[in-house]
Amino acid sequence: MSKNYVSNSTESVRMFKNSLMEGLSKVHFTIPLFIFIPIIGVFVYLSFHEGANILSFIGYFAFGLGIWTITEYVLHRWIFHYVPKAQWALRLHFIFHGVHHDYPRDKKRLVMPPSASLPLATLFYFLFSLCFEVKANLFAFFPGFLLGYLIYDMLHYAMHHYNFKSGLMKRIKQHHMLHHYQDAEKGFGVSSAIWDKIFHSDFTNKM
Repeated sequence: MSKNYVSNSTESVRMFKNSLMEGLSKVHFTIPLFIFIPIIGVFVYLSFHEGANILSFIGYFAFGLGIWTITEYVLHRWIFHYVPKAQWALRLHFIFHGVHHDYPRDKKRLVMPPSASLPLATLFYFLFSLCFEVKANLFAFFPGFLLGYLIYDMLHYAMHHYNFKSGLMKRIKQHHMLHHYQDAEKGFGVSSAIWDKIFHSDFTNKM
């Protein structure tokens, strides 16, 4: 992804002439918490209701968290950073991710709006449902996956608007800032850099 323009304004650039579409493209960073924490709670309840024991629940929940990390990496590297050639496709690319690289501190476009996150979550649920024969295991796995997404969203917002004190969080933030301000073709992991190390897209010489 070429870096043509970067603004450090916290205000939102207008992307749509239609006011409804413009409103759907913005979201306060707390909204995903209000939406997905109850959904996670429902799936946790359903898992135990279907007969999960505590050990299997913890195992599948942790598995869901782990699968989120590779999903985050794949989406960011090969979907969000795929640059098409057609003009209409370039417009979509800008809407979904290019705007974030041009306006990385835009407070209303740092977490995924429900207009995108809810359909994606539904799609992933039906994909995962094809992989699990036991409902209790699916209902334990999926809230772990959703929690991974929430951690990603909240960390992403914090990386752009919060000065961390701990060494670990400083390193995680530095990893993402290098992606924005040094080389957008590296550092695709946001909540974790592990897949960048595995797929050799990490930064070898960090600032």
